[in-house]
Amino acid sequence: MRFDEAYSGNVFIASHPRYEDAEVVIYGMPMDFTVSYRPGSRFGPKKIREVSIGLEEYSPYLDRELKEIKYFDAGDIPLPFGNAERSIEMIGDYVRKLLNDGKFPLGLGGEHLVTWPIIREVYKKYPDLILFHLDAHADLRTDYEGEPYSHATPIRKAVDLMGGENIYQFGIRSGLKEEFAFAKENLHFYPFEVLEPLKKVLPTIKNRPVYITIDIDVLDPAFAPGTGTLESGGITSKEMLATIVEIANSGINVVGADIVEVAPVYDPADQTAILASKMVREILLGWTKKK
Repeated sequence: MRFDEAYSGNVFIASHPRYEDAEVVIYGMPMDFTVSYRPGSRFGPKKIREVSIGLEEYSPYLDRELKEIKYFDAGDIPLPFGNAERSIEMIGDYVRKLLNDGKFPLGLGGEHLVTWPIIREVYKKYPDLILFHLDAHADLRTDYEGEPYSHATPIRKAVDLMGGENIYQFGIRSGLKEEFAFAKENLHFYPFEVLEPLKKVLPTIKNRPVYITIDIDVLDPAFAPGTGTLESGGITSKEMLATIVEIANSGINVVGADIVEVAPVYDPADQTAILASKMVREILLGWTKKK
């Protein structure tokens, strides 16, 4: 795992050359070994970096420029293909190093199971952690066809770790009947919508640390077709960007984030990766430490 030199491949636009100087570290998690439908999200981080060259460095949403933020693109974690358990361990080790070094971890997936080891490490550092989960799917299964390591299980694992009262779900519109019942009873559950319920929640968070995980399929397939498990009825790209800005302007204490499940092979126009790349820009400028 490299922390002392610039990534030799494509990097996210305007990435700084030195890890030591960075406040934020972008890292990829090329894993799609447990997906229940279409694989391909292991290529998401690379594509998000590649299309970032088309972005302007200025955000008119936040009136800030990328030169105001020191961030380092560390490339992808070299995960062992096909070995989910070992990959989870490696992701946890990687994120623990970032947190110990005082970096803001900004992860790119990869399937949603990659978020589980991140939550586990962030929770160790921040025992009063709050989790925001934006997704089409509840991800609250204890297992998927008998397999506990699945992209359908990370939020249930988080519930068992940190308690459902500390977890907020937005935009959920797919899952088992039992998952919806569990969410309604045990979590702060806001199905179908994102921005409007978020506006009501943000003032209640105070200064508690918040980790935010975004599955790209929270968006409607019309706006993000490049993902493994499409689910109609999602939010627009405009609402997604407005959500990021709303969180930025709220002043809550975001301590890390990830964007997962971008699968570029299903999107020849790259519109999903381009959206994800723009989301990364707004997160860098809105959620991370300000100078």
